[in-house]
Amino acid sequence: MINKQVASAAQAVADVFDGATVMVGGFGEAGSPIELIHALIDQGATDLTVVSNNTGSGEVGLAALLKAGRVSKVVCSFPRTANSTVFPDLYRSGKTTLELVPQGTLAERIRAGGAGIPAFYTPAAVGTPLAEGKETREFDGQEFVLEHGLKADFALIKGRMADTFGNVIYNKTARNFGPIMAMAARVAIVQVEEVVEPGGIDPEVVVTPGLFVARVVAVANPSHESELVAAGVTYP
Repeated sequence: MINKQVASAAQAVADVFDGATVMVGGFGEAGSPIELIHALIDQGATDLTVVSNNTGSGEVGLAALLKAGRVSKVVCSFPRTANSTVFPDLYRSGKTTLELVPQGTLAERIRAGGAGIPAFYTPAAVGTPLAEGKETREFDGQEFVLEHGLKADFALIKGRMADTFGNVIYNKTARNFGPIMAMAARVAIVQVEEVVEPGGIDPEVVVTPGLFVARVVAVANPSHESELVAAGVTYP
C-alpha cells in the first residue's frame, strides 16, 4: 500500500493547474477545507471551475479564492447566502459565470460522475428556467429532465481523521459532499485533524476508502469559517 500523507497543504495542491475543475467540499462551513483552499490561493492556479454547494462567506476560504480572481465558473446550489459578499459582485460584473443546480441534483450529478454514470433523469427543475435547453422525457406520465454526471480534476475535502493509506472518517455532518467528491475527482486531497498509522481506524467506520484518496495532509487545528468571518479576517 502507498503512504499518501504529504507534509503540507501547499504540497498537497502544488499540481493544481490553470483551467482545472476543482470540487470543494462543505455545506456552509461544515466540512469546508479552509487550509487547502488558502494553499490553493497561494499556489496561484487560475481560470478554475469550482463545483461546490455555495460560494463561501466573508473573505476567507472559497470566497477568498473567488476574490483573488482565480475562478472563472462556479457550479453550485446556493451562490448567495447571508455572508456571501464576494460572488454577487463578480457575477454581476461578468467576471465569474454561474451554473445553478438544485442541491439534490448537484449531489446526484457528483455521485453519478464518481459511479461512472454519464447522465440520469430527474423531476427536479422541470418547467423552470433551469430546464431550458435540456432534454426531457416522460416516464409513467411524469416529465423528467436529463442531467449529466459531474467529474473533476481535483477535490478538496475536509475529514476528521485518516490513516496513511488514505482511509477517511468525518465529523458528523461534515461528511456532506466529501465522500462523493472523492469518488468523482481524479485527484482527491483530504485535510484531516489527525493522521494515524494503518490499523488506527476501525475499518467498520471508514466512510471514504483510501482507494478514492490521492493525498492526505494533517491540519491539527483547522480554521472555522464562521469564526474567521466574525473576526473580520480576510485572506491573504
